[in-house]
Amino acid sequence: MKNILLIGGAGYVGSVITDFLLRNGYKVTCFDGFLYDNQRTVLPYILNENYKFICGDLCDEDAVKQALVGVDSVVLLAGLVGDPITKKYPDLSKKINDDGIMNLFQIMNGKGIERLIFISTCSNYGLIQNDELADENFELSPLSLYAKAKVAAEKELLSEKNNFDFSTVVLRFATAFGLSPRMRFDLTVSEFTKDLILGKELLVYDAHTWRPYCHVKDFARLIDIVLKSPKEKTHKEVFNAGGEINNFTKQGILDIILKYLPNSKVSFKEHGSDPRNYKVNFSKVKSVLGFEPKYTVEDGVKELIEAFQLNLFKNLEQDINFHGNYTINYP
Repeated sequence: MKNILLIGGAGYVGSVITDFLLRNGYKVTCFDGFLYDNQRTVLPYILNENYKFICGDLCDEDAVKQALVGVDSVVLLAGLVGDPITKKYPDLSKKINDDGIMNLFQIMNGKGIERLIFISTCSNYGLIQNDELADENFELSPLSLYAKAKVAAEKELLSEKNNFDFSTVVLRFATAFGLSPRMRFDLTVSEFTKDLILGKELLVYDAHTWRPYCHVKDFARLIDIVLKSPKEKTHKEVFNAGGEINNFTKQGILDIILKYLPNSKVSFKEHGSDPRNYKVNFSKVKSVLGFEPKYTVEDGVKELIEAFQLNLFKNLEQDINFHGNYTINYP
């Protein structure tokens, strides 16, 4: 039974990966610092004999060394995730996303780790004109502190100069959607759906800009596929993580939501603060690893509407920080 260390495993994506791995015959060690006071996300798993939780700071070398004991592979999700939060906390972004991540690579060396799955982002592609499809060899043009740190970490891991004794694979995640124990409503699909189902007027900036999207359950499936793949298939490889079926403009997402909430009020504005625009080619992850998404953006919209109808998000305004990367609680 493989023991997988999820660094940042109590977050929006990590908590879903935790559930999937436990259901599929893995042991899971979760290392998380609860930056968003998201302690409750570990409660569903804490009594599982194959689950271990360690509360710790990615920048605490001793805590990280403790977490690595007895671990077979590492999935690195942690950090200040997203453009707005890194812009709000630039000093902490450098400490955690730049220095902390780079130091972690060195700490892992010599610890008997088989494989590191580094979670990067399709935001690395930045701003692409003319609706070109970005494959893994497309020029990287990170616009934010978040994406710039991811690009730097990728280069470190993939450099031939480094003699890390663990196998490395980079997954550039599309923008996540889907239900999670730590549900985020600051991401496009969930934010649009939430505001419209609550009867708010939604202001949409730059409605015709493109992004790729992927359900959190599909991310979990892909992690499982990578962990089971021969190292020669994945070592020092980069994969865009998602599927072309979920390349959407903001207008395209709205069109889906309005099928189910036709009386919603939406207004539009150009030249918002986030200029990113990129469509992504996912043919490599399909051909090399056999991965295709099971869930579409429409699936995500429908499940979220149903969750609201079941009263699962009754007190959002009182619990706003848990449901988005807005403010962090860092020692």
